[in-house]
Formats: sequence, C-alpha cells, structure tokens
Amino acid sequence: MSSVDSLPYGATLEQYERQAQALFDALQSGDDAAHWRFKWEHPRFRGKSVTEVRSATLDLTDAQLVIAHTYAFETWTDLAAFTDVIARDASVALFETAVEAVISGDVTTLSSIVREHPSIVRARSTRRHHATLLHYVAANGVEGARQRTPANAVEVAKILLEAGAEVDALADMYEAKCTTMSMLVSSSHPHQAGLQAALAATLLSYGAAFEGPGSHWQSSVLTALAFGYLDTAATLVKRGAPVNNVAATAGLGWLEETVRRLPLADAASRHIALALAAQHGHTDIVRLLLDAGEDPDRYNPEGYHSHSTPLHQAVSSNHLGVVQLLVERGARLDIEDLIYQGTPLDWAVYLERTAIAEYIRGAAQPDT
Repeated sequence: MSSVDSLPYGATLEQYERQAQALFDALQSGDDAAHWRFKWEHPRFRGKSVTEVRSATLDLTDAQLVIAHTYAFETWTDLAAFTDVIARDASVALFETAVEAVISGDVTTLSSIVREHPSIVRARSTRRHHATLLHYVAANGVEGARQRTPANAVEVAKILLEAGAEVDALADMYEAKCTTMSMLVSSSHPHQAGLQAALAATLLSYGAAFEGPGSHWQSSVLTALAFGYLDTAATLVKRGAPVNNVAATAGLGWLEETVRRLPLADAASRHIALALAAQHGHTDIVRLLLDAGEDPDRYNPEGYHSHSTPLHQAVSSNHLGVVQLLVERGARLDIEDLIYQGTPLDWAVYLERTAIAEYIRGAAQPDT
C-alpha cells in the first residue's frame, strides 16, 4: 500500500472497513494488484504462488486480515482495538506522532518530543513488529507506507541515538528478531536515497554490532550483499566488519581470497558464494566456482533469492558477462522462478535487459 492511499494513524474503524471492502471488491473483479496483495500479506498464501490466490475462495474477513497486516497488526481484532486505544491513550498517540516525525524528517517536532519525553526513544510500537523509533530509520520491517527515508535521515538517527536509543534493540520483523542494522542494510529506501552507507556508519559509531543478534544471516556484510548493496557491504568492511568466509569474499569480488578459502569451504558457503558472485557480476569468481563443481541450475539458498537461480539473478542485476558464462557452461534456460514463474528470458524482457534478452534468444536457437 502506497503512502497515497494509506490511512493516518488516527483513522476510525469505519475507514479501515471501507478499505477492506474496496480491496475485496477489487479481488472479486479479478484485479491483479489485489491478487498480489493477498499473496504477500495473507498468511494463508505464505510461500505459495499468486495462482493459488486466484483459485481460492475468499471472503471479506480475508480482506480485513490483509488490511490488518498492511498496517502491521496481527489480526483485524488487533486493528480494531488500536482504533479505540489511539483515541484515549496519549502515550500511544505520542509514539505514533514521533514515528511520523522520524519518517518525514521533521527534526523540530522529533527533538521537541524527545526533549519533553526522553523515555520515548526506548518505547515500543503497539503494532505487531514492536519497533522502536530507531527501527523506523531503517525503512524496513514496519508498515509499508511508513518505509521512507528523508534526506536528513542521518540527523534523525543521531537525535534518537544521542537521546539514548538502544542501537541494537530487537523488533519482531519477518518472523525473526531484527536489529535496526539488519533492517537497514536490507532496505531499498535508504539505498535509493543514497544514505544507506552513511546510516550504517552512524549506527556503528554508536556501537552497533557487525554480526548482530536476531538477523537471519547474522552478518551485516552478507545481508547487504544478499540484497544487492555492494557499496554498503564495502563500507562495512572498511569500518572493520569481519570477512571470514568464502561467501563474503565471493560477494565482495575478492578473487584471490576466494581462491584461498575455497578448498576448505563447506557446501553451504559455496552455494551462497555462487549466488552472490552471479548477482554482483563477478565473472572470474563465478568461473572459479563452476570449475569447482557448483551447479548453475540449483535454486539459490534460503535468504539469497531462493526463488531463483544464479542465472535469474545475473539477468536481474544486468551482468551480461555472467549470463554468457553461465549459459556457455550449460545453465538451463527453461527453469522458472518460484514466485513469478518466469524464465531468465522472461526476466530479461520484463526488466528491459535488451542485450541480455537478445543473447538468451540467440542461445536458445538450435544450431543451423
């Protein structure tokens, strides 16, 4: 849900009910965007394809559940309770007001709230993620419409940290316990704003751990690499983040170090190494791993775009050299990803990777 159609935190239950009805009506009319909303937000379809949404029998209560999840509530009952609490509990309203200041970069309002209510920097959201204000700086894991990175996000983070915000506090996000750092380095919004590396450096300056508790992947470097943020990963390394396995060296593009570590690497690390090397366009390292017996047709490991193959990710990242190498080494062109059911060529066409699409079409033609 975009910020345009997102309701303010003080919305009434009747306003949420109208949104649920509109979503259900869209679903009934066959609207593709509504199908995808259900696929991503309804727990019944977790790990399943959108095709199963289209064939399912759903009712208004299902639409209400999707709306509840959109606003980070576990159930519709929880959302309904929030509409009551927000109208009578000043502390909840104050926290929500502070969140709005964080995501909009309103440092005047934020500073005033923090000065008058210093304990708020350690307070928790009543929504299901139980985030602190600092978590919202990461623009990830919280309500979708509130995943925003203002131009002064570093200043916002410093206001909270200087006031005593816990830099590695854990919140309940993506079925895991997550720090602000783990959410930050996996978020597109601070990256697109050009502030991801600067925000990561700020968190480190206030004591954030490189391998924080709660992260699926434990390492901030590997997390940044998994989500495609090579520059941020490099910044973390410059600040002292450990690089202690072949997966990290492969993702960073360190050929000599990958050669050195590869003989002693376990199977899981090798699998991740191929996924990251292909995603980041490190052709020499992809070749090294293929020579060592890695399978180019295996789906990537969990946490590293596991719905797709190395070839899909090379296409997505627009690395023609890696695409050519994988195809020359026998990578199949007919494997579909597990979310969108697209082949590497389908991805190339959809993402407008024209040169890659032309190459794959040529490679798919029988010899004449």
